[in-house]
Amino acid sequence: MILTVLLAYIGSVTSGLLFNIKGRKLIFAGISGLVGFAVYTLMYQHTEHNIISIFIGAIAVGLYSETAARLLKAPATVFSIPGILPLVPGIAAYEMMQFIVSNEPSAATGKMIETAEGSGAIAFGIMIIAAVFRFISRIKKRKQMDTANKKAAQ
Repeated sequence: MILTVLLAYIGSVTSGLLFNIKGRKLIFAGISGLVGFAVYTLMYQHTEHNIISIFIGAIAVGLYSETAARLLKAPATVFSIPGILPLVPGIAAYEMMQFIVSNEPSAATGKMIETAEGSGAIAFGIMIIAAVFRFISRIKKRKQMDTANKKAAQ
């Protein structure tokens, strides 16, 4: 497990280089992939269900990315995009293409569904966390505005 998590970190860092992430942010982008893949691996060991594990891993990436974005004053996508790459169901997509080429449509359809489920789990996990963080920030802004309006009224 340690080797695969370290490889997820390296994969996230190298993808961060492709997106021109520099300095400390690149290290934190790599940690995003490490965290997401570690959570995915732990969940898969407990549930043996790939899609649920990907979903929980994507939630971990989303939480980490939104938190790192606020701490490092950068967009959350700087951390979430490299972080989700280790979770992408690439082997299922590859196997789907192999089944298509070898004229096995029922097996290809199964792999296509697996790929779509994994991709949807990633998108939904990131989307849920982004929505929660936006909701919380709106509540904080409203409280600040109410406090400022009360002070101005006095």
